[in-house]
Parts: sequence; C-alpha cells; structure tokens
Amino acid sequence: MQAIGKLAELSRYPVKSMAGERLEESALVPTGVYGDRTRALVDETKQGWDRYVTGRNIPQLLGYKARILDKDGARAIPQVKIEAPDGTLLDWGEELLERVQPLFKRKITLFTCDEHDDLLAVDAGQVLIVTDLALRKLEGLLGKPVDMRRFRANMTIVLEGSPFQQEQELIGERLRIGGAELTVTEPCDRCSMITLDPDSQVRDVSILKAVNEGLGLHFGIYATVVQPGTVRVGDDVFWMNKQID
Repeated sequence: MQAIGKLAELSRYPVKSMAGERLEESALVPTGVYGDRTRALVDETKQGWDRYVTGRNIPQLLGYKARILDKDGARAIPQVKIEAPDGTLLDWGEELLERVQPLFKRKITLFTCDEHDDLLAVDAGQVLIVTDLALRKLEGLLGKPVDMRRFRANMTIVLEGSPFQQEQELIGERLRIGGAELTVTEPCDRCSMITLDPDSQVRDVSILKAVNEGLGLHFGIYATVVQPGTVRVGDDVFWMNKQID
C-alpha cells in the first residue's frame, strides 16, 4: 500500500437534496456512508431516477437540514429529524409534506428506501468522493473560490504527494481509508444542482459551464464499498494497488 492523501471532510445526506450533516467519523456499510440518502421525495408519475424530486425542481429543499438520530448501525434505515428553514424541527411525515407540497406542481410522496436496495437514493454509486485536485482545477478555470458543499460529496480527499495528477485517474483503483476499503468505479457527471448556493439557493450557472467545458462535465468520482469499516476525518488514504519494495 502507498499513502496518497488524507480524508479531509466526511458528510452524509439522510434525505436526497436536503442539506446534510458534517461528520467526524462514520461507519461505511455495504450501501455507503451509514444513513446516507435513505429517504427522498418522489413524483409517482415518473419512473426510475426521474421520479426523485430534487433541488433542481425545488431549490428550497437545500434549506432543510436532515440529520440521523440513531447511533451508527443501530438499524438499517435510521430515523431522521429535519430542521426547516425557519428552525422548526420536523419528523419524516405529514407536517414536512405539508410544507414542501406547495412548492411542486405534482403530488409528492415521501419515500423511504428498502434496506436491501444496493444504491438507496444515490445517483450512480454508493460513495461520492471529491478531491482537492479537481477543486483547484475548477477554481483556476473560474478565477474564484468555489464552495465544496455545492458538490454534495460524502468524502473530500486531499491528495498529498500522490502519483495521480487528476481525480479521474483514480477510477478502477482500490483505496483503503480507516477500516474500510473502496473501489473507485466511475466519474460523477454533473447537473444544474451544482449551480445552487447551498445557503442562499442563488444560482451561479458559470460553475456548471466551467465543469462542462473544462472538465468534461465530470467533478467527483463514485466508489463502491468492498470492505465495510469505520472512517474518520484525518485518516490516511492508501492506494491498495501500489506495492512497496
């Protein structure tokens, strides 16, 4: 193994498209970060991924903050509590639905994932990773700082002294972080969600334009959990494919 960086940030988003919670440590389970994207708002007139009602449809969803109530691993689909933009604490139920339904023209249903789903309510992979390499390149293209929270990653990795020169070179590689191991599977194709400021929900279309034109629409990489375990901010990131003489 070769140490190639450190885990700088760790986050989970219990409800798809709502604000999540920053963590110091978490269990990585077979479906990803424990409790991540276990719930979503859905439009029952749609099928597949299109059924999810996201910040692209209702930007105000980003102003709702979801957090897990259970200790890691206490139950497959943990309980959540949601803080509305006005500070009101809500359960996953009718009162929440009454608040968000007026923001969408079609009927919304509250959807809770089944514990046997492989991907829960994520888009294309169990764990979404972004790196400082990609952020620096994007900021160079834009000529201004970019808030990493726009990209709603589970892990932010700082690659220190790494042989990798760009994020996408990690695809196909196996990484060890803390007590967990992951295989990087594919790039993350970006959509208009990244144009939304995570606090104000004001759009900045220049960010998506730069990701499209300068990065081939890719920002971040998806990984699959191959060995569950606990990860902590500050953990070294090891490249499993590298053999040390």
